Amino acid sequence: MEKYNLPKLPYDYKDLEPYISAEVLTLHHDKHHAAYVAGANALLDKIQDARNNNAELDYKSVLKALSFNVGGHILHEAFWKNMASEKSGKNQPKGAILKAIEKEFGSFERFKKEFSETAKSVEGSGWAVLTANLSIMQIEKHNVNLFPEQKILLCLDVWEHAYYLDYKNDRAKFVENWWNIVDWKEVEERFNK
Repeated sequence: MEKYNLPKLPYDYKDLEPYISAEVLTLHHDKHHAAYVAGANALLDKIQDARNNNAELDYKSVLKALSFNVGGHILHEAFWKNMASEKSGKNQPKGAILKAIEKEFGSFERFKKEFSETAKSVEGSGWAVLTANLSIMQIEKHNVNLFPEQKILLCLDVWEHAYYLDYKNDRAKFVENWWNIVDWKEVEERFNK
């Protein structure tokens, strides 16, 4: 079975400051995301071991845990690529993605408001996601409410580990500041694919 790998960040840990601190980014990437990768790989080993030894396995719990860990890995991988330093000049939508957003939502400002409200209203831990068909959705716990075959264009992690050290319980401020570091060039490349 092919294993998962923790991707290298496309920027340095300090490059998203002041919106996301190096401390939060380090913990989030090196501990939280790494744990999903390790969890997924351990479960794949468990499945392979059961196959090799013709052993019984509680597939319901193992596959649910695998879905959780793989979902966490996939979402985080997209999340890291969704961001760039404010100084990069990639923080304004342009081209085809902007036209599509304006057509679907009426204006970029309306889209931003809907996406932000989606992120702020996630109950507990989860994500706000924009899919390739320009649907905005909430994903809870990595693997709940994710529609198969919906390609992710843009996602925002609103689990507390993504912002609590920087923003305490002010998720709304985190969401507002996050717009400063969205990498719209990456979003447009995903949209064009």
